[in-house]
Amino acid sequence: MARKWICLAVIIFLAAAAAAAAKDEAKAAGKRWWSDVKHLASDKLRGRTTGSAGYMKAAQYVAKKFAKEGLKPIGTEGFFQSVQFESRQIDETYSSLSLIQDGKTVPLKLGDDAILRPAGDPVPQIEASAVFVGYGMSVPEAKYDDFAGLDLRGKIAVYLSGGPSTIKDPLRAHEESLGERWKALRAAGAIGIAVVPNMAEQEIPWERMAANRQQPSLELADASLRRDQGLQIELTINPYKADEFFAGSGHTMAEIVAAAKAHHPLPHFALAARIRATINLQRSNVESPNVAGVLEGSDPALAKEYVIVSAHLDHLGIGAPVNGDKIYNGAMDNASGVAALIEIAHDFRASHTQPKRSVIFLAVCGEEEGELGSWYFASHPTVPAQSIVADINMDMFLPLFPLQFLQVQGLDESTLGDDVRAVGRAEGVQVIEDEQPEANRFIRSDQYSFVQRGVPALAFKFGFRVGSPEEKTYNEWVHTRYHAPSDDTKQPVDKEAAAKLCHLLYSLANRVAAEPGRPTWEPSSFFRRFASSSGRNQ
Repeated sequence: MARKWICLAVIIFLAAAAAAAAKDEAKAAGKRWWSDVKHLASDKLRGRTTGSAGYMKAAQYVAKKFAKEGLKPIGTEGFFQSVQFESRQIDETYSSLSLIQDGKTVPLKLGDDAILRPAGDPVPQIEASAVFVGYGMSVPEAKYDDFAGLDLRGKIAVYLSGGPSTIKDPLRAHEESLGERWKALRAAGAIGIAVVPNMAEQEIPWERMAANRQQPSLELADASLRRDQGLQIELTINPYKADEFFAGSGHTMAEIVAAAKAHHPLPHFALAARIRATINLQRSNVESPNVAGVLEGSDPALAKEYVIVSAHLDHLGIGAPVNGDKIYNGAMDNASGVAALIEIAHDFRASHTQPKRSVIFLAVCGEEEGELGSWYFASHPTVPAQSIVADINMDMFLPLFPLQFLQVQGLDESTLGDDVRAVGRAEGVQVIEDEQPEANRFIRSDQYSFVQRGVPALAFKFGFRVGSPEEKTYNEWVHTRYHAPSDDTKQPVDKEAAAKLCHLLYSLANRVAAEPGRPTWEPSSFFRRFASSSGRNQ
């Protein structure tokens, strides 16, 4: 009997020792992760805007970290893949916007009434009729058409942000992207667009948007990769001033928002006023790198295939001051994701794990400009395009509370969903679907660049149950810190929870790299079509 109790005591002691060791490692991993976040989000890097000196310092830091963790360069110049951009900036001193109605000109105040955007191919001067086109979408496969019976030729299309509830995700999310909307509107004859944000769903307050409206914007220099060609004017209308545009039409913003809230069809109508604009655009050339390192696979055949683990390195740089702070540090968006890249690479090295497939660690530029760096890499990869089997992307995953639930965007679209569920079970984390699909986050970060090239992909957020305190914390963060200077290293963060996610994603990358077959799109997935158009076998 004594021997039995001794054995039981030894087992309990060993279990306690193992638990203590695991907790110590989680603390150490959290400290490593946070150290990288603090460096990347420090004031001295000035917000890491693409093309800036601060971004370049951040890229050099990441390259050194990649090398330290045993990764080999897989850029075009060492760890770097240079991306060429054209920088554009509206000069409001020589720009203007007004409404023309009944022979009268009503000047509008830029930043107060509306914002001119430097996207597309802006013309110096334009005057055109405008039509409100609901959500501005034409989706034949959903039997939905906002343009039916409307003449959009030579006109500006005005639409409410979002999309109709009759079109289900993810088709609706895809069609809500600017590239898809503009493609449909251009085909219908429109020459410009004016979006009215739905204030009920607006993540960034108008005041903050307006304060930063004159920041430079980037376009890829490679015109073949642009998705807004032919767009002569783009503006964003202040939803609280939209009735100035709708005057004389018989419709109001309140009517439109009420219809959207009730999931009723939106009205379609011609605006009584014409829109006139003078657009003075300043242009310059900008160069900035993606950072890419590879952990080569151990299997002679599978090593020629690649699992990508990605995160965007850029943020918003220097902007309008908020409470005296003008540096938009981007600690959670997305120094957190790049620090996770480094930590996952550390996990591979420290555990002496040799994945069967090769794993590319990719920190991209230009995400805040419209996923431009990842779109460039997905279109001009530094490895054969058909050899890329999956993308695991991290963007603003928000470790604001313990990791009990993991929201996974793209969960049911490919066999990667089975992989992340299995890893979640092993890690004691419940994998759940995106709790806020209306935010369209699956198309709003770098994984979507790979999806559009046919590559199965996933993205992640710390999850919560609807109505829980964690949901309140999450929503408060989005409304107060998202794209604001307060997204800095002074905010409260659960470092050990972040480390737990890093380890989970390390396990996921290793699992995908080890499987005999490639991940595939599910037969029912909307995104499967991209694999077919890219010549990928599914």
